Amino acid sequence: MIGENERGTILVTGPARSGKSEWAERLAHASGRPVIYVATAREDPEDADWTARIAAHRQRRPARWSTLCAPTELESAIATAGAGDVCLLIDSLGTWVANLIELDEATWRARCERLLNVLEQRPAAPVILVAEETGWGVIPAYPIGRLFRDRLGGLVRRLGPRCSSTYLVAGGHALDLRRLGVPIDR
Repeated sequence: MIGENERGTILVTGPARSGKSEWAERLAHASGRPVIYVATAREDPEDADWTARIAAHRQRRPARWSTLCAPTELESAIATAGAGDVCLLIDSLGTWVANLIELDEATWRARCERLLNVLEQRPAAPVILVAEETGWGVIPAYPIGRLFRDRLGGLVRRLGPRCSSTYLVAGGHALDLRRLGVPIDR
């Protein structure tokens, strides 16, 4: 479990409805630092289910946490938010990828590089990233679904080795992959 001395980037990944966000929130709270929740979702008043999901996330967070909306400019948000000893909780990379799905491949790669660079240059306070695991089921029947799965999966794979901690949340349990896993050579 994260303590007040833990620093660096922490990745929390897992399938839908596994408890990823709740685990990330618990880690952020345990950091003992002020928290800025970086939301990548775009609100859509026409989508009642989406609105309810966003509201549920808001209700779980302590009132003292700040919220920063960054549906597309995540790199800038990380670079500028909470200079100093602030914990950033970014929820989620999957939504950020979906918001940028129409970028051409070269632009997408450049955005990923910028994200990785800004994470490496961030001061020592923790950055907790929530990411959905894709590809555990049927291969999407549509090109855009395959593109989303490939982009998010590739980004998470690149992030994992760079993180000080990586957790897989499944079935309501968090597994410390740094402690239990074996890194894959690239």
